[in-house]
Amino acid sequence: MKERGMIFNGEMVRAILDGRKTQTRRVMKVQPKQSETRPGDFWFSSNKLKSMVHVSDLIPGNSPITDYHLFLQEHCCPFGSVGDRIWVRETFRVMGCATDVARLMYKASERNSFTESTRTVPVATCTKQPLHKWTPSIHMPRWASRILLEITAVRVERLNAVTEDDARAEGVSTAMWFAGKGVPEDEWENLAYTDQIKASHTNKFATLWESIYGEKSWQANPWVWVIEFRRVEATDEQ
Repeated sequence: MKERGMIFNGEMVRAILDGRKTQTRRVMKVQPKQSETRPGDFWFSSNKLKSMVHVSDLIPGNSPITDYHLFLQEHCCPFGSVGDRIWVRETFRVMGCATDVARLMYKASERNSFTESTRTVPVATCTKQPLHKWTPSIHMPRWASRILLEITAVRVERLNAVTEDDARAEGVSTAMWFAGKGVPEDEWENLAYTDQIKASHTNKFATLWESIYGEKSWQANPWVWVIEFRRVEATDEQ
């Protein structure tokens, strides 16, 4: 079992804590290339493998590989395989240090109660001085992380292949329209009234995606790693 850090924004941290988020999608750094000999099909490879695997062979029942899921996890996914763990990187700060403990505050929970938004770690573990400024998630050390996730499934798919159930599992609410499609916000209510569109988790997820990855990133429809997980509770560690 390996542990790796992964950055989540405040909205997604809250969704994990609420139990609403059990999936995350991350863009594959090396995108599959379209096959020149088999139009419509794509190839992808990993840094750990010199050979390439055909995407169409990664469909259950088509694969010459005994367990294509295991193949993906062990040889390709940089975020880990089933059973590996992800510790959440989020924005935090060290509030202060007492004789033997340091208290940390997490920005995603700062509007919650003091107990919910803070935790303590041994002073000997804390390597940062108390600051009024927030430490960005990318600079969070392992000892400061309060959320641990266990990977339960890994797969590869196109971003736009996300289903409504999967979008809900991404931890988002619903939206009447995907903002990236260019419909003015003042027209959303009218469109809904005439039943031209309906609220969906997919619309909200698409809008969130573009807020993170930039305009037209949804239409680009990249190949993504789909990582399913469960939160590891303190009782699981005992």
